[in-house]
Amino acid sequence: MKERETNSIRYPKETDDKIQKLSVNLRRSKKELFCQMVDYFYRSKKDPADPGDEMLKRELSSGISRIVSFIRQQEKDFLLPLFSDTANLKTVFSRQVEILEGVGRHLLAESEKNAVFAARSEKILNGMKYLISKQKEKELLKKQFSDLLDYYISQREEMGWGTAGAKKEELMTRVKNSLNNL
Repeated sequence: MKERETNSIRYPKETDDKIQKLSVNLRRSKKELFCQMVDYFYRSKKDPADPGDEMLKRELSSGISRIVSFIRQQEKDFLLPLFSDTANLKTVFSRQVEILEGVGRHLLAESEKNAVFAARSEKILNGMKYLISKQKEKELLKKQFSDLLDYYISQREEMGWGTAGAKKEELMTRVKNSLNNL
């Protein structure tokens, strides 16, 4: 194989030592490393003598500026609305908690009122049952008394007391009305 044309460059021993170390570290030949360095400086248009490398600084600065503007845009588009929505949600949540606490207090009060109402209703129901039983007893007593009175009247008729029939009827009606009004 025929090698390309080669040119020679003379440089100090210290530089050769540095190139040797770089070529070992990067696993390339000195010639290959040298060609790549030249290509790099040619493409990047960087001046190896410029320790500050203003072009690199400008590129980094513009990259950082683009990143910062991107972050600011994301902050404006997403984070700020998220924070304001979160604040609104906190406000709504605190209002809902207050409303629920009020509802809870109201339900507790209503529960206590319902317990009192249930106790009173139970007492009223027991009283009505008592009254109904007494009413039945009263009706039974009226019936028994009416039966007794009918028996009395029938027996009196059989005995034949000498009073007029109209007076007897009037007496019987008056006694039965009195009995019903008990």
